[in-house]
This record gives sequence, C-alpha cells and structure tokens, in this order.
Amino acid sequence: MARVRYFAAAAERAGTDEEQRFETTLGELRDALARERPGLAAILAQCAVLVDGSRAPDTAAIDGDITVDVLPPFAGG
Repeated sequence: MARVRYFAAAAERAGTDEEQRFETTLGELRDALARERPGLAAILAQCAVLVDGSRAPDTAAIDGDITVDVLPPFAGG
C-alpha cells in the first residue's frame, strides 16, 4: 500500500493532505485519481509526482512501503 501525500493546490483539490492507496503502479494511481477527483485531474498533468523522492515513469511499482508525493507547479523567484 502506497502512502500518497498532496501539497498546496493538489491537497486542496484532493480534499486531503495524505492517504493510503492500493494501486500497484504509478500509472494506475494517476488514472484512479483522475477518475475519482475531477478537480485534481484538472491539474494532475502539471504536477510533479515523486516516488520515494524521485521522478518515476508510470510503469513504476508503488506497492509496498512507498511514498508518493504530488506537487503542483509553484510560482516564485
């Protein structure tokens, strides 16, 4: 089971800061989130999604003791 953490606008649109998910790949997680949370789906493609602190392909396994961070684009200087 993956621990998914949402930050800033992603947390607002997901309606939570953190949750446990049962999908087994990053692609499955992205698809499930887009289906379940249309507000999050609107920005998910622009979000950085990190698996244990690193970018990963949609084929990356996320089962087991994995942390997935969903970070929306940040503005600033």
